[in-house]
Amino acid sequence: MALKSYNMPSSVVANMKYNEEESSLRITYTSGAVYDYIGVPPEVFKEMEIAGSKGTFLNYMIKGKYRYKKIRQV
Repeated sequence: MALKSYNMPSSVVANMKYNEEESSLRITYTSGAVYDYIGVPPEVFKEMEIAGSKGTFLNYMIKGKYRYKKIRQV
């Protein structure tokens, strides 16, 4: 399984993991909530990797554009 995982200093995103085989992006929010975003292309994840603000990128480029599954709610 090709999985990339990043912990980061962000006020919104605590960790992000990308599964290339499934094109899924798992976001762990600083609140502790965990969501999987399904169908996220590798190019979009690569853009998120270099984005200055992960939270802003998430809000404008991921949320509302890809299906999601709530894994853990706080």
